Formats: sequence, C-alpha cells, structure tokens
Amino acid sequence: MTPASRDSESFVVGVDYGTLSGRAVVVRVRDGEELGTAVHPYPHAVIEHELPGTGRPLPPDWALQHPEDWREVLRIAVPAAIAAAGIDPADVIGIATDFTACTVLPALADGTPLAETAAWAAHPHAWPKLWKHHAAQGQADRINALAHARGEKWISRYGGKISAEWQYAKALQVLEEDPEVYAACERWIEAADWIVWQLTGAESRNTCTAGYKGIHQDGSYPSEEYLAALHPEFADFARTRLEHPLAALGSRVGSLTAEAAEWTGLPEGIAVAAGNVDAHVAAPAARAVENGQLLAIMGTSTCHVVNGADLADVPGICGVVEGGIVAGSYGYEAGQSAVGDIFAWWLRQGLPADYLAEAEAAGEDPHQLLTRKAAAQPVGGHGLVALDWMNGNRSTLVDHHLSGVIVGLTLATRPEEVYRALLEATAFGTRVIVEALEQGGVPVHEFIVTGGLKKNALLMQIYADVLRRPVSLAESEQGPALGSAIHAAVAAGAHPDVRSAAAAMGRKSEGAYQPNPADADAYDELFAEYRALHDHFGTGPDKLLHRLRHIRNTALTNPSEAL
Repeated sequence: MTPASRDSESFVVGVDYGTLSGRAVVVRVRDGEELGTAVHPYPHAVIEHELPGTGRPLPPDWALQHPEDWREVLRIAVPAAIAAAGIDPADVIGIATDFTACTVLPALADGTPLAETAAWAAHPHAWPKLWKHHAAQGQADRINALAHARGEKWISRYGGKISAEWQYAKALQVLEEDPEVYAACERWIEAADWIVWQLTGAESRNTCTAGYKGIHQDGSYPSEEYLAALHPEFADFARTRLEHPLAALGSRVGSLTAEAAEWTGLPEGIAVAAGNVDAHVAAPAARAVENGQLLAIMGTSTCHVVNGADLADVPGICGVVEGGIVAGSYGYEAGQSAVGDIFAWWLRQGLPADYLAEAEAAGEDPHQLLTRKAAAQPVGGHGLVALDWMNGNRSTLVDHHLSGVIVGLTLATRPEEVYRALLEATAFGTRVIVEALEQGGVPVHEFIVTGGLKKNALLMQIYADVLRRPVSLAESEQGPALGSAIHAAVAAGAHPDVRSAAAAMGRKSEGAYQPNPADADAYDELFAEYRALHDHFGTGPDKLLHRLRHIRNTALTNPSEAL
C-alpha cells in the first residue's frame, strides 16, 4: 500500500528499550494495526566486565549501559520502522517510549549523562545502572531495616522490602563508594524519563517509575529525616535530585524538538507521551487493563502487573501505585529477575556434539531441540526440581544475594531434563507470586502472557498446568512497543484515555492454553517440593546461598583474602 492510499489515516510510533536492544513499531491509530517495525541492538549491550574505553574491570554483580546506544535507537530503528511501514512520516501524530526499570543514571542539570563528560567518564558509578545491576544489595538491606525500625508507612506498599534494583539503593551505593560522583550528580533520573528529555528538550518525570522505583507514595518521597539516618549526605537526595512534577501515564509532556525530528525523521512538534516502564506499558496492548487481569511480560526476566480495585498490603510484591498502570485502579507489580536468561544460560553450558548434529539435521536451534525432547517426557519424569534464582529473587523474597539450585541430578540426567526443570522452576516462581497476590487480597481472574517467550508452546502449557488456570496470549509480537504506541495515541488526542485506546488498538487470544488436569495434579506434587526448597534456602535460618555469594565476591574482589 502506498502512502497516498493512507491519506485519511494517522499513525503513532512506539519505542521499546529492552535489555539488549531497542525496537520501534509504527501503528495505525484507528485499529492498532502494526505496519512496520525495526530493531537496533545496542553496540555496547550490557556492560558487565569492564568500563568502555578504560579497560577498568567491574566488580561482581555490576551491569551498566551506554546512553549513546539509546540515542542510536532513535536515529536508526525509528526511521527504519517508518520505511518498513511505507507511510508518509507527515502522518505520524505522536511518539512514546518505554524502558527497562529500574535503569537509572546520574546527570547534570541539563540532562547530560555524567558518563559522557570528560571529568567523570572513567568513574564506573557515573554510568547508567541497568535494572539487573545487583551490587547494591547491602544498601537495600539497610534501607529496609531502617524503614521497619522507624515504622515508615511506605515500606508496606512494596511488600515490606525495597529492591537492590531500584533508585534509592543504587544512589546510596554511589554516595558511599564514589562520593565525588554523587556530588556531581544534579539529576538522578530513570532512563524512561531521560529518553523523553532527549525527545522534548525538557525534563519530565512519570508516575509509574516514580511510584514503583522511586518510593513516591501519597504525594511525597521518603522524608529527609529518614534519608539522613541512612547517611547524612543522603538527606536531600529526593528534594535535589528527584523532585519534579509527575506526569500521568498517557499524558502529553512535550513536543518533538527539531533535533529529535532530525534524528527520527518524524515531524517536529508532534506529541511526546510521558515515559513508562516496559512491563506496565504493555498492559493495554494485551487488553489487560481491567481489575484482576494479570499480565506476565516474559522475556529475559518476567514482570507481573495487575490492576486491583482496592489498596492491599501484599508481602514481597514490587509495589502498588495508584494509577501505576491505568487511571482509576491500583497497579500491583511483582517479578522474577531471570526467566529467559536462565534458559539461555543452560544452553551456554554447551550441548553434546550429537545433540548439535541432531538439531542441524532437523533445522532446529538448540532451544527448539531441547523443547521437543523435553515435551516428550511425562511430568516429573526427570526427577528434578530447580529454584529459579540464577539472578536473585525479585518476588516474593526480594533478595538478590540468592542463587540458583538444581536438585536431583544423577549420572543419567540428560540436557533436556535440566532444561525442562528450569522451565518448570520459572512457572513455580510465578505460582508463588499469584498465590501471594490472591492471599493478600488482590484477585487474579485471568492470566495473560506477552513477550518473546509466549512463542514456546511447551512453556505456555507448563504455566497453564502449574497455575491450574487458562493462559491467554497477547497477539502482538511487540507488546511493550505497541503499548507505547497506544499511549502515544492518547497523548496525541486520538483516543480519550488508555482504556478506550486499549479496546481499539490492543488484542489478545483468550484461553489459548488450557490446563491438563492430570498434569496439574502431578505439578502440585512437584510444586510442594519447590516450595520446600524455596522456604529452606530463601526464608530459613540456613543462609548457605548468602555465604556462597559472599565467598565468591570476596574471592573476585580480594583474591588474597578469599578464604
């Protein structure tokens, strides 16, 4: 279809910033039809081993990113998506973005990242910390202990624990480990808001990241008295580095600047929506905006979001924020720090030569081969149970010093059996989260999946069986990007609100997978074993996993003091 035949239509662009790449999608406002998409892998990917340009090694549990990689998505992926859609860029009326969270960076007052200044580029703490930067667990532990000791009201809104992944733990780590960088930091800003600053030329902050990652509850951040008790120089952290009027999700926060228009090839002056988190923004794309519809965004990690009518305290969740997903409901968030990353980790250990030959002969990739072999096994046939904590536990234990466990290995255990046990472990972890929500007073009426892992039929059937409930699927392959486009349409005035835009532009396949009663019974037995392991290693008095993490970190940081 040529641009001329679409003269009566209008379009929006959604840009999804993931862990390893950014993708742009061009969407028709009338019905949500996705007309063109493009992906740009980050050249620097996840910076885990050494600081770019310096060769300086990074300590364990660090994960950084490069701001220029994010700008390149605007310069490369957006024009490519427009070209793929075959539309006239003049017909685009709005753009919106979403980001992994909490991905946060220190910047100057004009938005310049400290990592891009000559004075601070050689300092690791000047660089953006990706969501999976888990080196601030010690700071998170102190934040939590002090909050409970002082009876801080807001701690219950986060299931009783603030995560090492979030703004305060990471900022406190900067202050304590590189106070000069902290002093130079004039803005501590989520990448979700920073990229919008790049598009509009003006700073803005959104309610989603502020509420879930910035401890903004009931109109304010934690008090200066509380922050000073953590560290005297931390007292004014929120007031001087975070405080800014918050924009509602789907609102227009500015217009595309001339510079950003040149980057993207889009018209100057079009609407730019408030920033958002990749998980929460995907809800309207999957039509998961009503109370009780739990959306699992399944990729390298999984984030679970669900709306509820009432405010409830649910132990171990990531947070509850009024209007955090859509206006008029309380948005609840939980998550697992690794899911797809766990499956990829197992493949990186290396498959036997005969497996690789079989995959090549069948035209399969290793995931497909192991999935096919694992699907032929009866439930429990491998004799294994695993804990899905290879990247720590986000919900409901909120402890990134935990690590993975596989129990039941024998000399007869085959690669596909471990693979299946890992698939099952992530489903068990999700069941813990669903049960915690329901026991805490947040009903779950429908379980919906979006993200790349929904393509694995075995995995989806395992989830249906483990959860004993149907699994619906979002139809879009670009859930967060489509969700951002839906928010762009609202910001541009094409739809009155996010719920109505979701009805027009989102889509899902309801009940795509149904639980098998016999397999669900077998999984109940396995889940009981998972729960026993979960409680022993996660909440019991034996802190073996913590001790092993300490031994590893000591060995890697101070080899002469390892043991």
